[in-house]
Amino acid sequence: MMCRWIAYRGPPIALEKYVTAPTHSLIVQSLKALESSAATNGDGFGLGWYDDQHPEPGLYREVRPAWSDENLRHLCQHIRSRLFFAHVRASTGTPTTRPNCHPFGHGRWLFMHNGQVGDWTPIRRAVEAMIPDAFYASRAGTTDSEAVFLAILGAGGDEDPVGATARTLARLSDIVTASKTREPLRFTAALSDGRDLYAFRYANNDFANTLYYREAGESLLVVSEPLDGERSFWRAVPPSHVVIARAGRPVVVEPFLADRRAAAE
Repeated sequence: MMCRWIAYRGPPIALEKYVTAPTHSLIVQSLKALESSAATNGDGFGLGWYDDQHPEPGLYREVRPAWSDENLRHLCQHIRSRLFFAHVRASTGTPTTRPNCHPFGHGRWLFMHNGQVGDWTPIRRAVEAMIPDAFYASRAGTTDSEAVFLAILGAGGDEDPVGATARTLARLSDIVTASKTREPLRFTAALSDGRDLYAFRYANNDFANTLYYREAGESLLVVSEPLDGERSFWRAVPPSHVVIARAGRPVVVEPFLADRRAAAE
């Protein structure tokens, strides 16, 4: 279980409220994650946020560990947003470069991921072939995560984010299985167009990476692991489920690729 992340949607707040201030904030998790096989997540970090002036999100990504970058604390104090992503990275093998740090942006979309796509090196070409030419031009890094993001958009993510993600992961599962690797497909990810927020928890084995959410009034917070010790406030997202938070509608948690997961057992 690699990487830690948080996604927020609600009334505008300073990013520091969840990224730097809590007792088990994302910065603390970058040094000492409690529910990850990688206790230290020091292979870069990133922020992505929306405001009311621009349809496309702002991005700040850096290769240094989150705990050692004073710029991150200053940015989180002063940036206010109604929808933002924050991510600390533990690499699964690709280099630590800015283009490889999450979140990834394309047009109005933001995406970040915790997990892996099988044994990436031997299947990389097959996965990248899923990206239509119109989206491949935006491929800036070398990670499996960015490739999956662009494949989702190319599969119709603009019109049907959940359906496009399901179609993409079904095909990825087939590629990973055909490769004969023992490495799993693990996909705990967040996707947003600046209006709606989607968070997925899926794996093609029994070990989906952790995911939690908390609602408070008009706000929704989705996290890799709780930001404090008040566990009663946090709800675990079941494996093979998606959190759907569409503007103006109640938050729902629905099965996601559950039939395919059951057929594989």
